[in-house]
Amino acid sequence: MKWRIASIAFLLGTLTTGVVWLALQPTLVGLMAAVRRLAPPEGPERALLAHLRTLLPLWLGLALVGATLLCFGLLHLTVGRPLRETEDLVARIGKEGELLERTPSGPLLRRVHIALARTSAALSAERERTGQQLDALREANARLARTQMELVSTERLATVGRLAAGVAHEVGNPLSGILGYLALVRAQVDGAPAALEHLAHIEAEVERINGIIRSLLDLGRPSAGRPIPVELHRQVDATVRLVAAGREFSHVHVLQHVHPDLVSCCEPGALAQILINLLLNAAHALEGRGEVRVTGRREGPRVRLDVEDSGPGIAPEALPRLFEPFFTTKAPEQGTGLGLAVARHLALQQGGELHGENRPEGGARFTLVLPAA
Repeated sequence: MKWRIASIAFLLGTLTTGVVWLALQPTLVGLMAAVRRLAPPEGPERALLAHLRTLLPLWLGLALVGATLLCFGLLHLTVGRPLRETEDLVARIGKEGELLERTPSGPLLRRVHIALARTSAALSAERERTGQQLDALREANARLARTQMELVSTERLATVGRLAAGVAHEVGNPLSGILGYLALVRAQVDGAPAALEHLAHIEAEVERINGIIRSLLDLGRPSAGRPIPVELHRQVDATVRLVAAGREFSHVHVLQHVHPDLVSCCEPGALAQILINLLLNAAHALEGRGEVRVTGRREGPRVRLDVEDSGPGIAPEALPRLFEPFFTTKAPEQGTGLGLAVARHLALQQGGELHGENRPEGGARFTLVLPAA
């Protein structure tokens, strides 16, 4: 930028010096001719005139340098420095989106600075709108992904339910017969402790199969009751007292923070089954020692219940499959992988939702959302 201004200043200085020299040349020539006529041939005037003639190129060069420096200073102050500041501001707008708030430093570029300030403000507003739109798109994509997962899970549950409805009687009748024959055999081998122990194991496994069949039927069975207003703090308290009698809760402390005025419109039996599943899962995650917290609050037309534990949390690879039928991280003898699937199915039947996630501070959180009464 400085070299360009210097070249322009040199051209302007040369032009100015040439114009001044051409304007003064007739006067100088006439003056020198008059001095030559009036002065004696050997007088001091002739010597001074000759000296001035030899100094004339030097004066011309000094005038050219002075005019060039003057033009350079004026161009630098009025054009060069404002243009450099404008260039820096435009670069900052392009890189950082900085809003121009500086006062224009050059009168020649005041309008340019004002236009840049308006452009900067418009770009900042557009960037903010774009950011909001991107956030809305991310949220919409997340909701779409959750909806897709729920649809896939619902389709799987429906498939399992249809399969269960078709085979329930075929499997249930033989199981009832096996249980009856086991009762007869137990009466005949009353005096054989080893045989009785084996029969008890067989009966337990048969009951386990029977429980799986009942859970499968719950997946395909439509809602039987009618939603009614349910005081959540009473339902939570009753469910906690029910599960607290089990050995899984012998060293598990359950904290309840549900407001007495929190009321949901749902089926009490379905809500109790969901809470039992969530509390038992929390106790199993704690391995019998730790803290479970049940909190409830209202969020607009819906109520929210959170069941949180202080356990190790949910493995990242298990999070997408939490509500798949028959998916479980427990040992085969501890669970079938139907508890959470049934719980979500019941929540959806109530017009609600059930989600699971890890807490930032550690442990797992299951969130049940239901319509408010």
